[in-house]
Amino acid sequence: MTGVLVVTAVPAEAEAVRAGRGPTVTVAPVGVGPAVAGAGTARLLALAEAAGRPYRLVVSAGVAGGFPDRVEVGGTVVGTSAIAADLGADSPAGFIPVDQLGMPAELLGAGPAITADPNLVATLRAALPAATVGPVLTVSTVTGTIAGTEALLRRHPDAVAEAMEGYGVAVAAAQAGLPFVELRAISNPVGPRDRDAWRLREALAALTEAALALPG
Repeated sequence: MTGVLVVTAVPAEAEAVRAGRGPTVTVAPVGVGPAVAGAGTARLLALAEAAGRPYRLVVSAGVAGGFPDRVEVGGTVVGTSAIAADLGADSPAGFIPVDQLGMPAELLGAGPAITADPNLVATLRAALPAATVGPVLTVSTVTGTIAGTEALLRRHPDAVAEAMEGYGVAVAAAQAGLPFVELRAISNPVGPRDRDAWRLREALAALTEAALALPG
């Protein structure tokens, strides 16, 4: 198999990756959120396979929120796993992850956490020694409060960043039998929502630089 597929949420992220990687990889914006990202990625993988030009690995790339004191705004994150952080049920005792709801294993698919390919993680770590390495949470609702941030970190104490597409992309890659990794540049801290504090330009520039480390 040949070819690397890099999927982003929005065109600005795709342009940032292309600026760093050029035409040596396929970069496609597939939309915001885990559902549309997963569906869009699966369609691209199926079309490539049907055309006899299947991809050999999948990367979810873009900007993200970083958990304070774990990664700085403008920093880069290499995800060791993509975690569906809000997939489950609410209860009087707190959040219950989907894998603890008593469903048969065959209904859980890849489960609420998908581990990134260790070889891809190692490659990116070597090429990006300043990057923060750890789990990246996938959410459908961006965290905007201190209480929400603290609740996420209680459930996922090793998490370093939060984004909206990684788990969906990871599911598509897993179902296609392809290795997956997530690469993020930090535009804002996770916590109280303050758009004036976001540094999208700096994050996109960091994403362009990090894209140089992607396999060709």
